[in-house]
Amino acid sequence: MTEPSHKPITTRRVWMYTVGLTAGLAGLTWAWRQSGWGDVASHRGTAETQALWSLSFEQPDGESLPMKRFQGRPLLINFWATWCPPCIQELPLIESFYKQQGSNGCQVLALAVDQVEPVRQFLRRQPLSFPVALSGAQGISLTQQLGNTAQGLPFTLLLGAQGQLLQRKVGRLHEPDLAQWSQLL
Repeated sequence: MTEPSHKPITTRRVWMYTVGLTAGLAGLTWAWRQSGWGDVASHRGTAETQALWSLSFEQPDGESLPMKRFQGRPLLINFWATWCPPCIQELPLIESFYKQQGSNGCQVLALAVDQVEPVRQFLRRQPLSFPVALSGAQGISLTQQLGNTAQGLPFTLLLGAQGQLLQRKVGRLHEPDLAQWSQLL
């Protein structure tokens, strides 16, 4: 009985596989960009955000915060949690954005995907100038409805004055993100 012959893996074969894989990934990237799937501008409109305006959230002090209060002006919504380090790291940046853009009519709302007591404790240590409310565990499903398919935190949206989705980001915001978003207002 003869042993099956196996061709040894050569440098040329590895190079050919690498080139083929790279070309395939480049093609997929090009197709994804051409489809507009990753472009928020292609998702403009109020269909994703329409249901948001009928919701109401509890604030840490127990008061109700209806989303209707925010209609008619641009709104940045940040989903965060006290147990999420990137969320905590970006809050001072969002505070600065609010102080700069508030005079231009932009509002900010932080929705905590958290329980009331940790949020209260956090706000005692680090007060925020903009409204904070609790979305609780249901906040993750709400973020999914708003385009957060990864279900990650932090998750931030920028809505225009008509409620249209202008931008969204899963993950920590940075100054260049908010500088770019400011141009949309």
